[in-house]
Amino acid sequence: MLLAKRKLKLETERLSLRPPTHSDFRDWAALRRQSMDYLVPWEPSWSPDHLSRKAFTNRVYWAQRSIAGGSAVPLFLFRRKDETLLGAITLDNIRRGPAQAGTLGYWTGAHFARKGYMREAAAAITHYAFTRLDLSRIEAACLPENAASRGLLESCGFKYEGVAQSYLQINGRWRTHVLYASLRSDRRGKSEAG
Repeated sequence: MLLAKRKLKLETERLSLRPPTHSDFRDWAALRRQSMDYLVPWEPSWSPDHLSRKAFTNRVYWAQRSIAGGSAVPLFLFRRKDETLLGAITLDNIRRGPAQAGTLGYWTGAHFARKGYMREAAAAITHYAFTRLDLSRIEAACLPENAASRGLLESCGFKYEGVAQSYLQINGRWRTHVLYASLRSDRRGKSEAG
């Protein structure tokens, strides 16, 4: 695939988004460790080796294979002015054929939340998905009580579409999620969140 032959990098006003590399391990592990209390309530349970170099190496190889195979676009967010790692965003579960869709997931370190960084990243990867990957639909889901994530999706033009019961295991429990989507040619107008 063409993506495997060139380096994938998206630039925004304040961010550089690129796939993880082995040299990112220390910064990634430190950011995840420092932000653990902030992240754990919203994420699947961390494995016992979650912050290990081996687990991170597996993530890097998965990212390389996923990009080359066209099944996902996992990117780290770096602040351009000082190359600080802020978090990550992934367009995953890319489906071709009649669907032309993918699923968006993201996280940011606690110290970098609510500063507009993830809004920039989400807008960049959405634009990339629609213009370069030719996707028609991007889906996202979050816990109903996650007001920050819901606000982020709505501010990026995602529309509320409904509720999925027992959608994902979050922090060790099956949890219901609210579903959002952004369409390449969206004429639905503003929707009211449920």
